[in-house]
Amino acid sequence: MITSVPSHRRRSLGSHQLQPETLMMGYGHDPAVARGALKCPLYQTASFAFRTAEEAKAFFELAYGLRERAPDEEPRLVYSRIDNPNLQVLEERLALWENAESALAFSSGMAAITTALLTFLRPGDTLLWSDPAYGGTEFFIENVLPGLGIAATGFTDHRGGQLQQQALEATQSGARIAAIYLETPASPTNRLVDIATCVAAARTLGETTGRKPLVIVDNTFLGPLWQQPLDLGADLAVYSLTKCIGGHGDLVAGACLGAREHLVQLRSMRAVLGGVADPHTAWLGLRSLETLKLRMTAAMKNAQQVADFLGDHPRVTRVHHLAFLRRGDPQYEVYRRQCKAAGSAFAFEIQGGEVEAFQFLNRLQLVKLAIGYGGTESVIEHPATMSLADLTPERQHELGVTPGMLRLSVGIEHPDDLVADLRQALEEA
Repeated sequence: MITSVPSHRRRSLGSHQLQPETLMMGYGHDPAVARGALKCPLYQTASFAFRTAEEAKAFFELAYGLRERAPDEEPRLVYSRIDNPNLQVLEERLALWENAESALAFSSGMAAITTALLTFLRPGDTLLWSDPAYGGTEFFIENVLPGLGIAATGFTDHRGGQLQQQALEATQSGARIAAIYLETPASPTNRLVDIATCVAAARTLGETTGRKPLVIVDNTFLGPLWQQPLDLGADLAVYSLTKCIGGHGDLVAGACLGAREHLVQLRSMRAVLGGVADPHTAWLGLRSLETLKLRMTAAMKNAQQVADFLGDHPRVTRVHHLAFLRRGDPQYEVYRRQCKAAGSAFAFEIQGGEVEAFQFLNRLQLVKLAIGYGGTESVIEHPATMSLADLTPERQHELGVTPGMLRLSVGIEHPDDLVADLRQALEEA
């Protein structure tokens, strides 16, 4: 019955299931407890007051594990490093997009990633990870984890065959594989990793060793609309909320979604490390979620038009857009099985090298030269000298990054205007 659930917690009208874009308008917020405020107010406070000394005592008994929680006892707010009303509503709404049991918001995408890895990896464990990954993630895996006694092995066969072989060899040598970390698609080349194959490998490892590795997927690039790792069997999905979900270029935050049993552990580690999203950032995130589907859909459609233009231009030698994959390419089958759309960011290569790329960039008038993607405005970067500048030329070549490669994130401007800007820059460069 509709009346059995408070209005701000309803996910259905009778037998009709409400869609996430509808639930973003009010789920988790009760105007009755906020002086009638239609939108969730900003709870800009560090601490929350107890009504009585007995209430405070009861809370700290629970907090320190001195007793079990009563069946009808609700945890209360005490300190915003642990929880906050804005944080609660944001996390509840984030979970809806992937039908996750639970979600946690962090101060950045890197805070979400590092906290997740530190929660579930221990000295003596081994992490398998898809190479390449975001630069910050790769640095943490290759330079920080080994210092903690955690081994890390990358695999580059995105169809999963190499992963299965490496996992078998690692277990035969006595390694304890605790997690498999994926980033898909990989930036800037849009290389896909087969999530289902990695999940199957984790399941096989669990049957062989008695310990199933967690499968953690960085879903920032296409999620949560165009790719949903949890539906494919992944245990955790991590995000930089700064990108598509935040979408306005005015917040830095991260998130982790998954089963409640995993996020209970993750929540404790977040409280210890302090990487929680602050109330104002959470409030901005709520603003962004209301238009998430509109923005991501418009940007995706614009990106398709822009990619089609670039694909036909004589000065463009290659377009790394997922919709350009064709039958016979192993990546095509992964894309068809795993993704719902190609997203709004992709790389393309122009004739020449760095000189020609810089001439093109300097001629652009509407598209801004900046790192990042998933925002309302279109931005472009030169990966070899910007986001991947710390990599050697040999490593860049290994990843398929050329001096003439540019990464474009298409926003929600009119696509004809974006095409006009790209055309004039290509012709004049």
